[in-house]
Amino acid sequence: MIRAAAVLCAFALPAQAADFEFCWDGDNGYRMEGSMTVPDALLNRPLLTHNDVTAFFIQGFQDDVFLGSWDLSQLTPETSWNLSFDPRGMVFPTGGMHDSPKGQAWNAGGRADDCGDPGFGFNSGTNAQDLCVNNVWRTDSMISRYTRFPVFPAGSTTLDCGGAPLLGHLITPRSSAS
Repeated sequence: MIRAAAVLCAFALPAQAADFEFCWDGDNGYRMEGSMTVPDALLNRPLLTHNDVTAFFIQGFQDDVFLGSWDLSQLTPETSWNLSFDPRGMVFPTGGMHDSPKGQAWNAGGRADDCGDPGFGFNSGTNAQDLCVNNVWRTDSMISRYTRFPVFPAGSTTLDCGGAPLLGHLITPRSSAS
């Protein structure tokens, strides 16, 4: 009886997850900030995908003027959604096709013209890293496809992409179970 109660209590404990923050600097004053949550049990894998992320949010700016945002609650079957994350290297792989393990398509596909209107998205493919704003590919935001895109544990650093660090207020750190 005690063993059965212990098993039931173990299932009742909340699953542990890790929160991450990231920030991207584009050209011409473009900036993106975001956050994501990944279950702790998956962090030992060499590469995580969009299927492993349980929460995700991005918001974009140009010269500190808000452009838009996107999160998983807006995901539809038509949404371009590919994410690759290397938890060991703490980086989003870039430089490959937007829909490959070395690319990113966060509400913006290969042409970065499919983020909705209003809408916001990010794309990293074989051409560049860039933004989509209101279904318009913002070519003036483009930077090299090989630009390193680091990820940080939530709360461990102040993100500053050339403007005021805004993201720290978005994530509530989880308390660890004792």
